[in-house]
Amino acid sequence: MTILGLDLRRVYGAYPTGVAVVAGLVGGRPAGIAASSFVPVSLDPPLVSVCVAHTSTTWPLLRERPRIGISVLAAHQEHVGRRLGARSGDRFAGVDWRSTADGSVLVEGASAWFDCSIEQQVRSGDHDIVVFRVKDLDAADGVPPLVFHASTFRRLT
Repeated sequence: MTILGLDLRRVYGAYPTGVAVVAGLVGGRPAGIAASSFVPVSLDPPLVSVCVAHTSTTWPLLRERPRIGISVLAAHQEHVGRRLGARSGDRFAGVDWRSTADGSVLVEGASAWFDCSIEQQVRSGDHDIVVFRVKDLDAADGVPPLVFHASTFRRLT
């Protein structure tokens, strides 16, 4: 990695983000990834986005699903962020989740969740920007989100 690349990673890390799980049923089993790039995009129509690395081996399995769930992890769910951020093993081992009739996978206990379909994908650098149309959503009152800052999970105080 170049000096600029190392500086980019460090400086990007200075911006705190939430941690979201992007997941769906694949062959009747949950498949998903952790994303710190979740962003609300539009109120009308209701759109949100996530950036996915071209190196992801899970995204090719998810992008063909009719529905995908996005769960904003709660402060007490650091273990879920670590599991879903792993590159190998059963990412959903020990994670409480549920699925919708259309195949979205949602993490139980999350601060918020969105049941979505893919609206569009835009190739951008080494990632794709994936825009989702929100079909259903909810938030848990009083449940603070998990935050990712400077390459570490943190909680709001």
